[in-house]
Formats: sequence, structure tokens, C-alpha cells
Amino acid sequence: MTIKTTRIEKKTQGFSDVIDITDDVESSIYQSRVKNGIATVFIPGSTGAVTTVEYEPGLKEDIPEFMEKILPQDAYYHHNETWADGNGFSHMRAALFGPSITIPFENGKLTLGTWQQIVLLDFDAQPRTRRIIIQIMGE
Repeated sequence: MTIKTTRIEKKTQGFSDVIDITDDVESSIYQSRVKNGIATVFIPGSTGAVTTVEYEPGLKEDIPEFMEKILPQDAYYHHNETWADGNGFSHMRAALFGPSITIPFENGKLTLGTWQQIVLLDFDAQPRTRRIIIQIMGE
């Protein structure tokens, strides 16, 4: 079995920013020369997340609007008392999605559905440069 790890960086706007990273993951698989296996995509930190969605303009608006309904920025969060950084909502939103996903690939191609892309979600209360770790395992 082969294990290859790559890192990418993405500039984000925070506040439920949605960024398509599918091409980056596919490129990492291609460069690894691994034909069949799994790709794990992980974001360090507690205010970002990784998931899959249909990456299209409507969902780029729907996700922030939905997050504001279920975990509004102006609600009371105990975290803000602890650190006074005002991003308690960011931590809660990221916890719903989680920091990583694992996707199988065959013949060097991700097994995603037709309308499915891998996205980085940045929930922080400010723009950031996010580091994403992509680990490829297989043969």
C-alpha cells in the first residue's frame, strides 16, 4: 500500500464561504500515481469543514442562509465569554459538518456522483488562508 500526503491553501472570506476543491483533490490523486484507493480530505482548525454538495450558485447562497437560521451569528454562545473572539457560531457550524471526508477512487478517478463536488466550508468570523491536507492511500 502507498500513502501520499499533499497540502493546499485556499483564501476564504469566512462567514459560511463555500469553495470547490474537487480539482485540487483530483490533482493530488493524479500526482500520487495511486490508481485505486481512498482520498481523505482534512482541514485543521475548528471553524472550517469539508463536505460534498452540488457546487452551484444557489447552494452557495442556501448554505449561509440555512446556517444563519439554525446557528445565528448574533445568538448567545458561551465560547464568546471564554475567548471574547465572537466566533462561537463558527465553531458550532463547523462541528455540524466535521473536519474531514474520505472518498474512494478507482483508476485514478474520484467516485463522486454526477452533481457532487468536494467543498471547503469556512465558518470563521473573518477571512483566512486555510490549509487543507489531502492524504491518498491505495495501490
